Amino acid sequence: MLEKYFNVAGPCHPSEHYIVDPLRNLGKEVMALIDSKQYFVIHAARQSGKTTLLWELADKINAEQKYYALYCSLEGIQVFMEPEKGIPEIVRKIESYIRRQKLPEGFAKNANYNNISDVLNDSLSNYCHLLDKPLVILFDEADCLSNGTLITFLRQLREGYISRHNVPFVHSVALVGMRNIRDYKARIRDDSATLGGTSPFNIVKESLSINTFTKDEVSELYSQHTAETGQIFEPQAVDYIFEQTQGQPWLVNAIACECVEKICKNDYSIPITQEMAKNAINTLILKRPTHFDSLMERLKEPRVRRVIQPLILGEEVIDKASDDYLYTRDLGLIRESGNGIVEPANQIYAEVIIRMLNSSPQEFLKREKPDSDLPKYIKAGKISINTLLKEFQSFWRENSEIWVERYKKNLYQYDEAAPHLVIQAFLQRVLNGGGSINREMALGKNRADICIEWGGQKYPIELKLYKSIRTANNSTEQILKYMERVGSKEGWIVIFDRTPKKSWSKKLYIKEIKQAGKKITIFGC
Repeated sequence: MLEKYFNVAGPCHPSEHYIVDPLRNLGKEVMALIDSKQYFVIHAARQSGKTTLLWELADKINAEQKYYALYCSLEGIQVFMEPEKGIPEIVRKIESYIRRQKLPEGFAKNANYNNISDVLNDSLSNYCHLLDKPLVILFDEADCLSNGTLITFLRQLREGYISRHNVPFVHSVALVGMRNIRDYKARIRDDSATLGGTSPFNIVKESLSINTFTKDEVSELYSQHTAETGQIFEPQAVDYIFEQTQGQPWLVNAIACECVEKICKNDYSIPITQEMAKNAINTLILKRPTHFDSLMERLKEPRVRRVIQPLILGEEVIDKASDDYLYTRDLGLIRESGNGIVEPANQIYAEVIIRMLNSSPQEFLKREKPDSDLPKYIKAGKISINTLLKEFQSFWRENSEIWVERYKKNLYQYDEAAPHLVIQAFLQRVLNGGGSINREMALGKNRADICIEWGGQKYPIELKLYKSIRTANNSTEQILKYMERVGSKEGWIVIFDRTPKKSWSKKLYIKEIKQAGKKITIFGC
């Protein structure tokens, strides 16, 4: 019998992989939609279990023998921009999947590929006429289709749908991908343009999303490995992994895989600890697997930038009903916490977003300001944040215009967030000494909080943009709360003043405040 493992590549199969029931949340709702002959959408972020869900659903439907269920991935069709090539390829793709899944023969037997506007509709209608049971099609990666191919595909589905009481057609269709149905228009028209009331999307009954794992489900997944091998995931490790991932399925599996196979080298007598999980996460971040690269590529899109840049700065909440916000959320880059705060989807993504965006200054600083064996900011086994921030003040005065301009011209164009990104690259050097940086970003906080941990000590720092004379006073109240939360008696505030024509002699300053037995140092930049 094949030994099971934590899968990080492709769909999961119960006979080969540890797996949480894919139908645990949506199974009943999806079956109700199918029974009532509905067309619907399932959307979720990349590598969150969509394909696994669809294969499990197809197997369940076929096993019950009430319908024929066909799984069909449209991913390979994305290269065909125009319907003259794309629609025939879709028909051939459906025929191929029918053959591989051993459904009845006869699909597209006499298809007229010269009739682009009807060939898909006709092929599906003729095939449904041959079948002795209703047909359900689960179209995976439906949102990959481009331009005219997408709209022609959807219009033919709509034509078949509205005529199916008189002409046989597909009983139920699922369109599955990263995008919600309202966002399919983005593959056809720019940004916020609408397709109006006659759009091919108005046949969709529901738009469903796949949930990330709960903490109990993460524990359940890991307990399968324990039952199979005897290797234990310590409770603190499970809690930490959930805290860092918020249950994102690929991350949950990838961390476990790294711990079991790389750190423990498949020695099942070694328990998985929180420290191992922490090391596994750091390794994954440094490796930059394709999961991260594909998500981070989205940061270049203007509509994503319009959400992520204010998130980095902690600016006011944008319209949660806007297409930009909903699109970025559907991609799995952000989430809304229980108290309504908008933040990165999980701590790992927050770290990867910042590292991706500040990679250029990081590389520059490695070349221009390499750390010595004992950097100046390490004193008596502790970090001197004052020394670090004084160095940064000098660096920012000399290089701020250069870096803001670079951020304007590079592929990401996060020039408004340049101060926050550059200082975090500057502080990143602390990690070389074995420290860590915890980042807290959220819309509406009017700040970004970071906490350096080094040698068992915590150093909370608040990053702000200067808006008025009250900025420093407001920051003091906020940093005191943050210091209380992390258990520190000393905190730091960095205020970036981007007022045009204001002299550096007024922008640069250091001010100390003592309040309630705690010390706060404010650095103007």
